[in-house]
Amino acid sequence: MVLKVSQEVREAIEAGRPVVALESTIIAHGLPRPRNLQVAQELEAAVRGEGAVPATIAVLDGRPHIGLDKEQLERVANEEGIRKLGHRDLPLAVASGASGATTVSATAQLAALAGVRVFATGGLGGVHRQWTVTQDESADLGLLARTRITVVCAGVKSILDVPATLQRLETLGVAVAGYGTDRFPGFYLSDSGHPVDWRLDTPEQVAEVMRAQDALGGAESALIVANPVPEAEQLDPEVHARVLADALRACEEQGVRGQAVTPFLLDHLVRHTDGASLSANLAAVRGNVRLAGRIAAAWAGA
Repeated sequence: MVLKVSQEVREAIEAGRPVVALESTIIAHGLPRPRNLQVAQELEAAVRGEGAVPATIAVLDGRPHIGLDKEQLERVANEEGIRKLGHRDLPLAVASGASGATTVSATAQLAALAGVRVFATGGLGGVHRQWTVTQDESADLGLLARTRITVVCAGVKSILDVPATLQRLETLGVAVAGYGTDRFPGFYLSDSGHPVDWRLDTPEQVAEVMRAQDALGGAESALIVANPVPEAEQLDPEVHARVLADALRACEEQGVRGQAVTPFLLDHLVRHTDGASLSANLAAVRGNVRLAGRIAAAWAGA
């Protein structure tokens, strides 16, 4: 088998104990050194604090790893040349012996292949603004439409077209529920300004939905649990609106296109909010990881 599942994760899966998948892009590409490694260790510790086993996922020397040891985690955080891998890149990375950090789509695919049902991340990708012109849509959406995994996230990145993303998820048949809220969160913001049709208030309720998915059969689609960043830790909405408008204007003026748009906008937000957007991002990720641990425990206790 091409997957390399760590002994700890393998034993937990075989014993039916809770496991939470974690992406590695935030480690390799989302944070400066040495903070990236500190955050990676902190997130794994948060999963353990909820009684679950962390399974950070990355591709090393062409081998997808489900669960990293200390040295492997340090390698992802510090090694130059670690690529950013979506699910479309996985066959190329495996065949060429490349090393890379996994995005949402690649992490979800590999986690599902390994038998891990719960995945925690920050925010999903989605439909980009001006989609009717650019046809730019994240690969996350299509992958989640055909992958049976529960994704705990803080909604989709607020730089995207949120209502179009929600519509696209509906079209693709991906279930979306707010956790403790009737509003869809906006990554940096507790409320994107858009409602959700379903609300879940406990990890046990989430686990019940997961069991119902399996009992009903049908398409192997995901369940998105949209968990808002606490209002006290969100980015100030007025600051967010002003800086995002400036970022979108700068993007247009500088002719930034395609895959360069998202990192450009996110970097602009970090620099022009004095790091407040990054703080809100990390607050969201921490909350998602803790909730995912509780959901995994409820799922394992079925």
